[in-house]
Amino acid sequence: MPKAKSKAQQQAAGAALSAKRGETEKSDLQGASVEMYETMSEEELKDMASTSHDDLPETACED
Repeated sequence: MPKAKSKAQQQAAGAALSAKRGETEKSDLQGASVEMYETMSEEELKDMASTSHDDLPETACED
């Protein structure tokens, strides 16, 4: 299962998961969370959102 690579990615997954569960409106999503909502299952989002963020960077660096 996917694990978040940054705190921003973890937060986006949490927002997408909330919308997927019907707790928030899909129209409230922005940026990466929209794509996550459309392409990932609830289980995948749950796994990514639950990643421990203690050692994660704020954002992922692209090399």
